[in-house]
Amino acid sequence: MFQKFNSIRLTPWLAAMLACALHLPAQAQTADSAGAPAAAPPAVAPASPFTANVTIASQYVSRGFRQTWGKPAIQGGVDYAHPSGLFAGTWMSSVSDHFIENGSVEWDLYGGYTGSAGDLTYTGQIYYYVYPGAEASFAHTKYNYGEAVASLTYKWFNVKYWLTYTPDYFGYNSATLGIGTGQHSRGSGYLDLNGTFDLGSGYSLLLHYGNERVRNFSAYSFQDGKVALTKAFDGGWSVTGAVTKGWGKNGVYDRYTTGVLNSAGVADVSNPLATTLVLSLTKTF
Repeated sequence: MFQKFNSIRLTPWLAAMLACALHLPAQAQTADSAGAPAAAPPAVAPASPFTANVTIASQYVSRGFRQTWGKPAIQGGVDYAHPSGLFAGTWMSSVSDHFIENGSVEWDLYGGYTGSAGDLTYTGQIYYYVYPGAEASFAHTKYNYGEAVASLTYKWFNVKYWLTYTPDYFGYNSATLGIGTGQHSRGSGYLDLNGTFDLGSGYSLLLHYGNERVRNFSAYSFQDGKVALTKAFDGGWSVTGAVTKGWGKNGVYDRYTTGVLNSAGVADVSNPLATTLVLSLTKTF
């Protein structure tokens, strides 16, 4: 079974993306000259269709998996939203080679359309996940994969379904898992249920449950849950504390390793689905 640092590593991929996020054009600011005659208020510049975000987190956990192997993560993204409802974006996070063999960065690319009808919001989008330089070397398999996503939100409740359209989900196939011959995991699906509750005074609560069905390799299917409390501050800052937990079948993920050696010279083994506390600080531009 194959399978995202002792310190945060800013690779060229991640550094370039974060530099882009931090140098987006700001809205023009105006100031009146002292003693100037009264004049009409200046025109308000239209809101930029671009937004960006940067996060420092104690760990990167996705679908219950600790992808930085218990170490901190730096993350960031840039998004574009058109008035028509079309949107596109990119997001990156540091990951650990203990979780993804020869991996140091996850790079997500996505685009789609969102619309609404009363209190109902609907979204369809395409994701593609890139792990530059990462590969399960013994099977010559990349981790890169893509998913199509359908999402519905009604007031506080959101449901998404993520469907793998590439030959493999996260590199899962017969060669990497040692099950069967020539089988792949296209058609795997992740059911993603979320409740978001406004608690007032800038606080919000997220309750999440997820269920991943790995096609042709049901032994590697899993579930995950998360409870997160976020406090929003002026200036686009927010702080989040979350507790996550995942469950695999028959302990299949309990002794996960990519073969990376620890300080004792033996393969580092861990359960990436173990209960985890994640603290993060985010700035949105």
